[in-house]
Amino acid sequence: MKIEKKTWPEYFQKIIGGVKTYELRLANFECKPKDVLVLKEWDPKTKEYTGRVIEKTVIYVDKTKGHIFWPKKDIEKYGFQIISFK
Repeated sequence: MKIEKKTWPEYFQKIIGGVKTYELRLANFECKPKDVLVLKEWDPKTKEYTGRVIEKTVIYVDKTKGHIFWPKKDIEKYGFQIISFK
């Protein structure tokens, strides 16, 4: 299945450059390995698409709803970080 999503310019450029190899998204849609993310560059300043598009094949999806890994006070203090690795 192909899934289209907006991506802001600074993130789109990092994906194009091979530096950003993950997506953090609200889990309000179904996504599974072998699906294709169609990432369309969206400029939030002009509120328009730039015309640049890239397709990436999903290799792994992990959802965290219902999992409590850390105390709420620690999350509020530190927030989250996403770590990508090869």
